[in-house]
Amino acid sequence: MQRMRGWIVALLLVLPGVTWAEEIVDPPPPEEEEAVNLLPPEGTAQPLPLEGVATEAASVPDVVSVDPSTRWASLLRVEASAWSLLPRAGVGTDEGFVQVEPTVVFERGPEFGVNLGAPVRLRLWGPDGSGVVRREDWDTLSDWGQLVRSLKLGSDNAPLGIWFGKLDSYSLLSGHLVRRYSNRTNPNYHPAGGFLTGRMGPVYTEAFASDVLGARLMGAEVELDVEHLLFGKPEQRQRYTLALSGVHDWGRAGGGAASVTLAHLDATAVVLVRPGFEAHILAGWGGRPGEGGAWGAVVGVGADAVTPTLDMVLRLEVRRQQGGFRQGFFGPDYELARFQAAGPAGGPLADAPFSAGYSVFGEAEVGWDAVSYGGLYKHLKLSLGAEAFSWGRFDVDGRVAVQLFERSLEVALKGLAVGAGKPGARYLGAAEVRWRFLGGKFYALGTGGTLLFPTTEGTLRPGAFASVGLGVDNAR
Repeated sequence: MQRMRGWIVALLLVLPGVTWAEEIVDPPPPEEEEAVNLLPPEGTAQPLPLEGVATEAASVPDVVSVDPSTRWASLLRVEASAWSLLPRAGVGTDEGFVQVEPTVVFERGPEFGVNLGAPVRLRLWGPDGSGVVRREDWDTLSDWGQLVRSLKLGSDNAPLGIWFGKLDSYSLLSGHLVRRYSNRTNPNYHPAGGFLTGRMGPVYTEAFASDVLGARLMGAEVELDVEHLLFGKPEQRQRYTLALSGVHDWGRAGGGAASVTLAHLDATAVVLVRPGFEAHILAGWGGRPGEGGAWGAVVGVGADAVTPTLDMVLRLEVRRQQGGFRQGFFGPDYELARFQAAGPAGGPLADAPFSAGYSVFGEAEVGWDAVSYGGLYKHLKLSLGAEAFSWGRFDVDGRVAVQLFERSLEVALKGLAVGAGKPGARYLGAAEVRWRFLGGKFYALGTGGTLLFPTTEGTLRPGAFASVGLGVDNAR
């Protein structure tokens, strides 16, 4: 079961230079059971990673045959591009920048890795008095967290694991409070998040913070392996579990907003285990402490499948919401909804009304590679979550990335729709194309998409971005 959560967290389909979807590079979180794979497995080809779409650390040429856990690997990269912010719906000011983005990655085995670097945007045109460097990228302490793209200490096989960096499509264990959450959906807020995992006997714990430099979203989930507790260490751990989670938003960083607290209790049972496949059932109940009548319940099924070329995670749930509570409250839209929720009522999500009723939630995570290359580099990566409500609302969050022409061409798309089918629906989208040439050391890139900027009035101002540029690295 932990492999499923780790796979979801590691599926970081992101777009570089986009504050709605900033880039993150290897190393992956500590629970990712596939090795970081800056170095490829012995005897395999060295493919091009999904630059800026999946975790980006690339294969190192001329690898010697030594134990992967004792060798160092590195990646050096520099990108330079023209980056523009464009107004939408006649709101906002056109701004242009030269963006320079260095990246340095070092890794030693599956339990240590560090990735440093951040985009620096130098103004070409825009409002008078705005400064040479885009002020909104560095005007708070939290923004300096973007210098650490990722830092990994430990793994899921160790008693303790720590990871820092950008959170994108992050789920807290069961995912019924924090699901597919991204901490940089706000284009002017660039925090470094982090989480800690620990195991002691039958107890597994994960605690996280969306901003390690500010008082923002924090939570934890404690999971008890019931079979281990009653009958001793089992052959397959975490087959029957009970879990309790709690999350609180302090609302004191990334712009002031209302605080909110949620809690959830979950039970999960793995009912079918076959080589390369397992299926489970789950049930849970949650609420908002101190808010009478705010509760929700959920039942569902899930499946994991692993073959030499395919990783697939599927989940289907039926949910009940009441009194303003909902599962997945801290989701992909949360960093915008905390200021103004989607829907006709507006206002912050913590106070916005949410209709009582039922919903059906489905999620699919798929990674496929034609050459059975181990690790995070895939010809296809798909991540999709959708929820349909009995009162006519529909939410969907999706990302897809493909590698073509011997991995020389990379295409990524992502989209978010919240409240579709109702007034005040919210839509965001972005795309990226990268093309490797001259033996793969150089590449051209182009990105574009839409943004929403929180304002001091608590509303969201629409905007767009476009970027073209060149990059060079030692990935090939």
